[in-house]
Amino acid sequence: MDVSLQATAGSVVMVTGRNGSGKSTLLRVLATAIRSDRGRARVLGYDCGSQREEVRRRTALLGHHSNLYEALSPFENLAIADRFLGRRGERDRLLGLLTDVGLGDRTEDSVSTFSAGMRKRLSLARALLQDAPVLLLDEPYGQLDPAGFRLVDALIARQREAGRTVLMATHLLERGSGVCDQAVVLEQGRLVWSGPAADVPEGGP
Repeated sequence: MDVSLQATAGSVVMVTGRNGSGKSTLLRVLATAIRSDRGRARVLGYDCGSQREEVRRRTALLGHHSNLYEALSPFENLAIADRFLGRRGERDRLLGLLTDVGLGDRTEDSVSTFSAGMRKRLSLARALLQDAPVLLLDEPYGQLDPAGFRLVDALIARQREAGRTVLMATHLLERGSGVCDQAVVLEQGRLVWSGPAADVPEGGP
């Protein structure tokens, strides 16, 4: 990739571009899910190549694949994730997260019975569980209905208010422009435009 990007703390940045432009790849590099083939990426001063564990403690990634435990409930999914983070799985906090994403009345149901939109809501809750200063959202509006769109908007607004940095990959320009401060447009792994989110070109740079 050939991308030069700097996001300030507390900002919300939209990453957009055509399919295959490198949006998901960029977020996965920043989350240390994959290694970049050249160049250097840093998160809060930590190198994504040589300080991967430090970066992982400070980033949360909502990816395309939910990787949920189908046979378990939403609460059990979050409890397991919480233990992986070295926490105790405090019940009230986990239930509060599920309520925040609109699953407060389905906390004990099997995830196998969930629609794609409900699974996306649970995946959002799991990403928020990390309470990371940097949140990486890959197509967060995917599989969601209009109520889900508003939910994502509200969640992003709360992250900004808390001083966290959000990078959101999306092809929904109008939606992204409404919640993001800055935007970058990628094309075949290269950054071809950057500027205020409200000014992002619809037909390409």
